[in-house]
Amino acid sequence: MSRTTRWVLIGSLACAALAAPMLRTAPAVDRPQEAVGEVRPLPQETRFSNLRQLTFGGENAEAYFSFDGTRLIFQSTRPPYACDQIFTMNLDGGEPRRISTGTGRTTCGYFYPDGKSLLYASTHEAGPACPPRPSFDRGYVWPVYDTYDIYRADLDGSNLRPLTRSPGYDAEATIGPDGRIVFTSVRDGDMEIYSMNGDGGDVRRLTRRPGPDGGPFFSPDGTRIVFRGRPLSPGPELDDYRLLLEEGVWRPTRLEIYVMDRDGGNVRQVTANGAANFAPSFHPDGERIIFASNLHDPKGRNFDLYLVNLDGTGLERVTYNDAFDGFPMFSPDGRKLVFASNRYQRAAGETNIFVADWIERPAASK
Repeated sequence: MSRTTRWVLIGSLACAALAAPMLRTAPAVDRPQEAVGEVRPLPQETRFSNLRQLTFGGENAEAYFSFDGTRLIFQSTRPPYACDQIFTMNLDGGEPRRISTGTGRTTCGYFYPDGKSLLYASTHEAGPACPPRPSFDRGYVWPVYDTYDIYRADLDGSNLRPLTRSPGYDAEATIGPDGRIVFTSVRDGDMEIYSMNGDGGDVRRLTRRPGPDGGPFFSPDGTRIVFRGRPLSPGPELDDYRLLLEEGVWRPTRLEIYVMDRDGGNVRQVTANGAANFAPSFHPDGERIIFASNLHDPKGRNFDLYLVNLDGTGLERVTYNDAFDGFPMFSPDGRKLVFASNRYQRAAGETNIFVADWIERPAASK
């Protein structure tokens, strides 16, 4: 999964946080422009109207709505920064503001429900420089930076304070409607999902199976969590996974989408297609999941967005871009969808944020 190549945090493979060359680069083209920021969806993308491009140039990904649906938080590599920093902006792309420190690497920003604060993961306390990318002497691997911790800040980035201080990787945090946080950590030696209070207290481990579980998102009512994962059985693949994780890297492989109750119980598998499925989040109705997958390009890097019912039925392809579409999230009212894409890039390696009005219609038949 390379781009020519850009390192997108794919912590979630959702919330990205695992810096990885995930994107397939499309040729640089002049985008068909109808108005400033407005672009045409592809003919097959019948769920979209009023598609707008919100960022122009650089590497922008993981845009997530505030709980009132008026703002977006996202990560971006743009001059003068050598790796991702956290920004916020309006829904029209206006008033972009950096709210992270400007040092280290950051990922996975998210707003608190009260609209007064936000969180993100950062390596800045380990040093101001971007952490090094891994050697590929061990093959194609992604870094799992053990210098990531999760921080809470006011909306302008002030009053920054840590929520995690455990050894190892802590990132991929999102927040439920009651303020409970769910995140990915390697604190116990494996990629597992945990939850904690909004102030970092009452940490609870939710998953307990070998393999790369992560990218958790709460359902709109906070009762369920969707995530990506791949449980590994004893054998060479698990041995290789554990050895690499001790070295702070992970070899990407097939991933499926799962749902569990908020306490970690009642885990059930949603997809079973053998592709690399990641970045799941709920539709506001709580009965459908949107995610990214290379299902139609299983040996390649062409990721598109898909919608599926909680029981795995009614799979629907949403985007048809010939490069990368990923990190989708619905607005709280379900009227808009935000996602990251290589479409209409003006230079090789660009990834930008797009938002579309969502056209609701009867779900695909089961």
